Amino acid sequence: MHTEQDLYWLKKALELAKKAASEQEVPVGAIVVADNEILGEGYNQPIKSHDPTAHAEIMALRAAAAKIANYRLINTTLYVTLEPCIMCTGAIIHARVKRLVYGAHDPKTGAITNQCQLLNLPTNHKVDYLGGVLAQECGGLLQDFFRAKR
Repeated sequence: MHTEQDLYWLKKALELAKKAASEQEVPVGAIVVADNEILGEGYNQPIKSHDPTAHAEIMALRAAAAKIANYRLINTTLYVTLEPCIMCTGAIIHARVKRLVYGAHDPKTGAITNQCQLLNLPTNHKVDYLGGVLAQECGGLLQDFFRAKR
């Protein structure tokens, strides 16, 4: 079950997703939070950066790790507007993120509850997760973006 704090931070991630859309990138935003403070934020930018790994989650994880000078993001929550893909889910596990909260489900490439449920595998680190928070708002932004592209 989500909290008011989850809604607050996911709305902040939505603002970043809108920034991605304004740059003609797929509108996904992400924020890493610890103790009610933003450690890192990011939005999709693989097109402008010529980097296939520049997903919102990766950018937010990189920024958070740089801020605390540690690649282990213990006791953090990652808020992201779209269910993470396989690459991003692997990074979340390796970073030791404690909790993941995401908005829209991704039936095509989502690796949390759709395609491969990576967080349910017996890995060396367990991430608590909650999906579908502000799903309509997050999903609507994506639908509008792709509708305008067609």
